[in-house]
Amino acid sequence: MSAVKELIGKPAEWLSGENEESELVLSSRVRLARNIDKLPFTHTGREKVMADICGTLKETLSSVRSMKGALVIEMDETSEPDRMMLAERHLITLDVVKNYRDRALVVRPNEKLSVMINEEDHIRLQAIESGLSIRQAFTSVDRLDNELDRQLTYAFSENLGYLTACPTNVGTGLRVSAMIHLPGLVHNKDIAQVLDGLRNVRLTVRGIYGEGTEVMGNLFQVSNSVTLGLSEADTVKNIETHIRKVLEFEKKAREVLLKKARSLLEDKIWRAYGILKSARLVGSKEAMGLISAVRMGIGLGIITDVPMAVMNEILIMIQPMHLQALYNKPMIPSERDRVRADYIRSRLGK
Repeated sequence: MSAVKELIGKPAEWLSGENEESELVLSSRVRLARNIDKLPFTHTGREKVMADICGTLKETLSSVRSMKGALVIEMDETSEPDRMMLAERHLITLDVVKNYRDRALVVRPNEKLSVMINEEDHIRLQAIESGLSIRQAFTSVDRLDNELDRQLTYAFSENLGYLTACPTNVGTGLRVSAMIHLPGLVHNKDIAQVLDGLRNVRLTVRGIYGEGTEVMGNLFQVSNSVTLGLSEADTVKNIETHIRKVLEFEKKAREVLLKKARSLLEDKIWRAYGILKSARLVGSKEAMGLISAVRMGIGLGIITDVPMAVMNEILIMIQPMHLQALYNKPMIPSERDRVRADYIRSRLGK
């Protein structure tokens, strides 16, 4: 069995929905960008140099404690549909899907800790945790970073900090993000004001798959935009503080909805649940909207017979390349709409 097939055979642990605020926060993610000293960045390095870097880093990662038992997936040997599936699982970027030469992914089987080799930077360390668990994710990444630092010499400046391919990552090289679910604010039409507030404190808001992607299912990815001049600890504390403020706004928006239009809200939630349990055709964007309503219903205690983990798994497994992998064949969009509906019905039926 290939490493990619091994991953799809079971849900990632960060989909468990067991940690704090797990309905409001799908996941917390921490990334660190690092480069090896005196070697060209990936966008200027020649093919042989990049291949040598990839080989060195795979060997180094195999020897550190945090990555014991990790899977190694060579992008050169991975088909485009499988690379796209890895992007749907938030393990690689869309850039790596397109530019895959001399790149690799090293990932723990539970998918909570991974390393992209030769993406924009030589090393991109990533930890993903369920719910609002930013500090927990940072601890995992920081531990791995320290283990690698003992074996590698990073590109580092006393004045600037860690040197990276993109100037916006210079300094700590740290990106902290949370995928937050804000249907109440969207419904009350307060979302624009809240997002403007986040941007005013120099946070970035993106769609579900990062920069340039669409917001679907009322899921917003919020991350820091400043890596220079703040310590790693201050960055983690700052973004967690602002995320908690947004969650309070969302809770208040839901309270207003329940007070002013409880019947309409419950009707929307139960209709969404009913459609998901009975539909024979459902598009990706429609499914995300329906899942959003059901997630809110679970969070409000209106729907009590569906575990949050099931809804989290559905969010990932109904993506196009996952459906093709599940059914082991390429599909046109109309076929995916049919098998997507079949899959959702089967999961909710269980």
